[in-house]
Amino acid sequence: MNIDADDFTLLGLRRAFALDRSQLDAAWKALQAQVHPDRFAAEGGTAQRLAMQWAVRVNEAHQRLKDPLKRAAYLCELGGAPVQAHSNTAMPGDFLMQQMHWRETLEEADSAEAVEALSDEVQLDRKARIGRVTRLLDVDANPAQAAQEVRALMFIDRLLEEIDARLERYEDAR
Repeated sequence: MNIDADDFTLLGLRRAFALDRSQLDAAWKALQAQVHPDRFAAEGGTAQRLAMQWAVRVNEAHQRLKDPLKRAAYLCELGGAPVQAHSNTAMPGDFLMQQMHWRETLEEADSAEAVEALSDEVQLDRKARIGRVTRLLDVDANPAQAAQEVRALMFIDRLLEEIDARLERYEDAR
């Protein structure tokens, strides 16, 4: 094992966005069992510290790969096209217009039903974008275009959090 290996190699998985969650979890558990610090208790402090580093590294890899957006961003980075969500906020004009429409719709929504309808619309768009990310990363090998979709998905996920918070307020008012 190489602690500097990419997450997929470390966990013995094929480098792809489409990932079988049960396979990921099984690989993580198997590797975690090998490197768990308790297994090295009799070998002294140095071995335990090294095992702890391995355990942290394995957990980091698992956390990154189990989250679809983190996994997509990681694959973009591995493909030479880091997402740079904080410094690269450029979006296509049609997506910017869509963002404005969704925001206005949320602001103007006056019922739980209206907010739920918006949630359904945004979820549908999210699902389509996840499909595009899968194709861009796993079929087209186009991490630069996938990075743009990942930035859009990050916005969508923040918007969905706001929508959920709004729906919770409606539920609390009942």
